[in-house]
Amino acid sequence: MSNAATDPYADLHQSYGRCLRDKDFIGRFYDVFLASNPDVPPMFARTDFSKQRMALRRGITMAIFHAGGSRVVDRGIDEMAGVHARGGRCPVPAALYRDWVASLLKVVEETDPEADAALMARWREALGVVVDTFQARDAAPAAPDTAERSGARGLFSRVMQGLKA
Repeated sequence: MSNAATDPYADLHQSYGRCLRDKDFIGRFYDVFLASNPDVPPMFARTDFSKQRMALRRGITMAIFHAGGSRVVDRGIDEMAGVHARGGRCPVPAALYRDWVASLLKVVEETDPEADAALMARWREALGVVVDTFQARDAAPAAPDTAERSGARGLFSRVMQGLKA
């Protein structure tokens, strides 16, 4: 379990936990995100939302740990960045990250009863770290797919495999 002594974003883990008490949190996020930009709904046209909701739930947790500097989630973050990179299975144009962040922040603010300006600034900061990581990964040349890389897929990769038909 994370705490303030070991995790600079322990407050976000707590906030996210409060958000997840609302069973509609993830669904509400997708309602807001899909309505945020006309380019978003076509990206989800063939998405299995039961799998997508679980992937997002785990992805937000990994994003918070990543922003806090945890190396434990490096592989998962790299896999997510690869999936959403220009050449990935589910590419996300860089401009849509702004809408993703704004949608998540809106729903966190609506859902977390302890959300205040300071906490929302912390969320914005942490999500900015993840977006920067994704965009840097997208700009970098693709790493060769070695036997070790292709054979050592983590849990997140297996979850992501089922997102798109």
